[in-house]
Amino acid sequence: MDAEAGLLSRSDFLLSFVCFVFCYYFCQIFRRSNVPVNWPVAGMLPGLLLRCRRIYDWGACLVREVGCTFVFRGPWLLGMNYVLTCDPANLQHIFSAGFSNYPKGEEFSEIFDVLGDGIFNSDGELWKKQRMRAHGLISSRSFRSFVAGSSRRKVEQGLIPLLDGIARQGTVVDLQDVFLRLTFDNTCHLVFGVDPCCLSIEFPTIPFARALDDAMGALFLRHIVPPAWWKLMRWLGIGEEKKLAMAWKEMDRFIAERTAEKKKQRSLDKNRIHDGEEKVDLLSSYIDDHDDEEQHMSQQESSKFDKFLRDTTMNFMLAGRDTTGAGLTWFFWLLCNNPMVESKILEELKKVASLRNERSSSDDLVVFDAEELSKLVYLHAALCESLRLFPPVPFELKAALRHEVLPSGHGVGPGTKILVPLHAMARLEGIWGEDCLEFKPERWISEKGRVRHEPSYKFLSFNSGPRTCLGKEVAFTQMKAVVAAMVYNFHVEVLQGHVVEPKLSIILHMKNGLRVRIKRRSHEGVV
Repeated sequence: MDAEAGLLSRSDFLLSFVCFVFCYYFCQIFRRSNVPVNWPVAGMLPGLLLRCRRIYDWGACLVREVGCTFVFRGPWLLGMNYVLTCDPANLQHIFSAGFSNYPKGEEFSEIFDVLGDGIFNSDGELWKKQRMRAHGLISSRSFRSFVAGSSRRKVEQGLIPLLDGIARQGTVVDLQDVFLRLTFDNTCHLVFGVDPCCLSIEFPTIPFARALDDAMGALFLRHIVPPAWWKLMRWLGIGEEKKLAMAWKEMDRFIAERTAEKKKQRSLDKNRIHDGEEKVDLLSSYIDDHDDEEQHMSQQESSKFDKFLRDTTMNFMLAGRDTTGAGLTWFFWLLCNNPMVESKILEELKKVASLRNERSSSDDLVVFDAEELSKLVYLHAALCESLRLFPPVPFELKAALRHEVLPSGHGVGPGTKILVPLHAMARLEGIWGEDCLEFKPERWISEKGRVRHEPSYKFLSFNSGPRTCLGKEVAFTQMKAVVAAMVYNFHVEVLQGHVVEPKLSIILHMKNGLRVRIKRRSHEGVV
């Protein structure tokens, strides 16, 4: 009996020792390698979840280790296999040459269901019709003029006075909060023709803006957990899905109210003139087009149009508010850490300001107009460089319709999901050179002193191919107006000890905001 017990004891010890060695071995592999272990049944999902909190940095380390293309294996039967690629040749094919084989896909539409059938969520003929319609409005001379005027007024009458007050008080402010409020007001004005005055010294709580934040968090979670998981949460009404449901209701309420007000306004004012200014906001333009066709539309078609307005404005609000706000936040963080770049931008601004006919004192707060902003080559380059390093949308998702072999040699079949990590792509030496981690605006300036063009399949911050962002010039106009006025009039310093890290969201926000102090500049002898 004792012999048997001893034998069992030795067997238990041996088994424990083998298990220890096995676990130790895999732990060492896990620590040394950024490639997640492909476990039976669970696939690579455990490794992804363990690295989730640093997913952006991990993604960059992963592609540096394995190359530009990597196949992620998810749990069996859950449809979580992805081809992760940032190979420029693959991207040119996926986004341009082979565009028809790589729509957003049903899964994308399901994940982003809150966007409805808007331009960012649709495919095929529906997408073509929406894009053609939106392109006609956004590219019109009247809308471009509307954007420039609206952006300048908001900076001059809202942002600069607010920052001046904060500078005089010497208080600490969250610059990310300021920018999101600014871009929310700007986007509301461009989309709905109204300014909700979210950017004010009282820093009021805006339910729609908070709802957008809650929705973005839930949509990110849907990307990293099995579909069955988040669908169960949605059915049970718990966790992030509960937040999304509540946010959805609030966003629908806000849009419905703005749309009803706009319809009433347009019916009362067929001349479309208010205070001497033509109203060319997007909602007015869509409603006016509908009014011209209304007599030919059935009630069912009219109802469909109301849904179209909801989905369209929802898509534009998300694109305009979050992406531009995030882009500005990361830009100023980079600027605070690169004083030489700030000095060069300031010198460029001084040269442009010196060409003005009117004289101004050193205490005047200066705002630049559209013509002046168009001359700022170094500022434009610095914005491009910031958007390269910190793209507001850090991932792009596609799905293959048919089987084919990518230029990299990797095969994809029907339904294969393709994930493009823009944040990681910016950190590859093979694409951007040995100085890829540096904030270097000079890489965007040609030998002739002009802005250098980079292929969109290499610089995807505004997407690429037929889906290239329609609001690209709108975004640059708004960002230039903000940056030029802020850098010329103020010096921004990040609060010592403030931790900056990306938030887990489909938009690259900062988790802890950007807490800064702001100081007035004095320009002696300014002309």
